[in-house]
Amino acid sequence: MTETIAVIDAIAPATAERLRGLLPAGMRLIHGTSREAAHLHALVAEADYVISGQMPVDAALLEAASRAKLLHKWGVGVDNFDLDAARRLNIPVARTTGSNAVAVAEFTIGLMIASLRNLAFGHAALQLGQWKQGQPKPPMLLSGKTVGIIGFGAIGQNVARMLQAFRCDVLYTKTHRLAPDDEAAQNIRFASLPALLAQADVVSLHCPLTPATRGMIDRAALRSMKRSAVLINVARGGVVLEDDLVAALEASEIMGAGVDVYETEPVPAEHRLLHLPNVVVTPHIAAHAADSFEPTVRQMFGNILRVSRGEAVAEQDRVL
Repeated sequence: MTETIAVIDAIAPATAERLRGLLPAGMRLIHGTSREAAHLHALVAEADYVISGQMPVDAALLEAASRAKLLHKWGVGVDNFDLDAARRLNIPVARTTGSNAVAVAEFTIGLMIASLRNLAFGHAALQLGQWKQGQPKPPMLLSGKTVGIIGFGAIGQNVARMLQAFRCDVLYTKTHRLAPDDEAAQNIRFASLPALLAQADVVSLHCPLTPATRGMIDRAALRSMKRSAVLINVARGGVVLEDDLVAALEASEIMGAGVDVYETEPVPAEHRLLHLPNVVVTPHIAAHAADSFEPTVRQMFGNILRVSRGEAVAEQDRVL
């Protein structure tokens, strides 16, 4: 019997075709074309397996997915899933652990350089026919800087590894400190959050969105940073209080920011954060890389196949 996989995010026809080329035998793919609740509810009602990247999956949507045997994240962070509802409805939840780590880490390094060197400002000016070699803030090198990494999972560790090429002094903070031998092997130093914020030239966020991290970067945290520092957020929008970030940037309490994630997505076009000269903004695309598409999809489809055979998902990918 044919089983149905529903990707509830709105995806391009070309992406859908690539997915169909990787489908396990005996399965068909359907996918979202809008964010309308009625459309999404109809979509998941047909689904044996539900995949979501950035689309919220709330209790009502899960209740509409009456056939669902698995809810799978296309990515890592599951803060867009109502896990309590999934648990109540006995729907297992999985994610693609580690699949986007290199892609997001590379993007992070790119945002650091773009933010430090004012690349977006120069690009926008030149597109308007303006030869502006004057900068909104002094351009700075990444090389030799102190970089603080908040959250040290697969992405944070890849960022730390890449920063070695820039001879950066890498600080990290996480709930459970690594063993001294691991720190030495990775050439990193542990710091408390207050110490990291005070010392870092670049603060890079790689923590999950949890009750403990929601709003963690507020006005007080931003004021504790160096005035010459740059904040990078490729984690989750809710980790940063955006109004506080805007105020800090406008008051030059920090030098700049590179932002890929937002409290509300899609971010409203009129949001002040999008229109500041000392910010580089991108539309939640840090994980997007053609090179990692097939390995990630095979990881998701492999878990779906396991469930189809009556097996558990890969242990590293299991959430519920």
